Amino acid sequence: MGEAGQIKRALIDATAGAISGAVARTVTSPLDVIKIRFQVQLEPTTQWALLRRDVYGPSKYTGMLQATKDIFREEGFLGFWRGNVPALLMVMPYTAIQFVVMQKLKALISGSSNPENHLRISPYLSYVSGSVSGCAATIGSYPFDLLRTILASQGEPKVYPNMRSALSNILETRGLRGLYAGLAPTLVEIVPYAGLQFGTYDTFKRWTMAWNRSTSRYPGRENDVLTDVEVSVCGLAAGICAKAVCHPLDVVKKRFQVQGLQRDRRYGARVEPRAYRNMHDAVVQILRAEGSAGLYKGIVPSVIKAAPATAVTFVAFEFASKWLKS
Repeated sequence: MGEAGQIKRALIDATAGAISGAVARTVTSPLDVIKIRFQVQLEPTTQWALLRRDVYGPSKYTGMLQATKDIFREEGFLGFWRGNVPALLMVMPYTAIQFVVMQKLKALISGSSNPENHLRISPYLSYVSGSVSGCAATIGSYPFDLLRTILASQGEPKVYPNMRSALSNILETRGLRGLYAGLAPTLVEIVPYAGLQFGTYDTFKRWTMAWNRSTSRYPGRENDVLTDVEVSVCGLAAGICAKAVCHPLDVVKKRFQVQGLQRDRRYGARVEPRAYRNMHDAVVQILRAEGSAGLYKGIVPSVIKAAPATAVTFVAFEFASKWLKS
């Protein structure tokens, strides 16, 4: 493929990635808000843990249903989309960079720019390509991810009325480096997460194609074109696998992102400034203070969100790519 063709392919991947990311983020924002509220809450997020009143203080959120009711009652319907603007500003360049780097790496490895030939490369290389593309996308869009977490984690009354206010406070209290607070655990998380997400997606696609060939009534006919439903199922499975494995790292990342920032007392204790020296110290402190359950706070809305989010992302990307090519 010539240089003009490569540029065209990169533009298609970037545009399709941005569209798919924006659609997936907007659709699953309510679950993301609930997940973040759980992750930054130091108190237990389950009713049974609250029985130990000698150890724990009162919790703001104690379950998905209760959290949904509270957010709706206190913040209204739009409360479920709190932080969605910086989330879109984060996810659009993130998915654009991720898919461009991913497709470029696959093209280099397979020696072909045809996506159909990319499924022939080793599954292990799919995992590596996913990890590398995830790191590149994270570094390029991280400040928006930080702002999204801060805005989504606050309730009412708002500590930061808008994105500019949050940005100003971060620069004033933390400096420029504050925009990358929690980057290290994020990169540690994204390597296995993106690798699993893209690697398992390609693996499930291969299995589905093999299943289609083995069950086809016409053995000589190609069955390598998956339906939207099959792509959705592959995306669902990939999202569940990736999120279930990497969720504890996501909790650690969120704690680093919000440590030292203001928080209304109604929403529980805040993470104090420099509460954690490093990732290992954060994990040890969470285990000591909150038990192993502390590393899995928000796992239910996280998995529920990850499955449709990944499915929507891949389906929207495939659809947008075909539409842009035509």
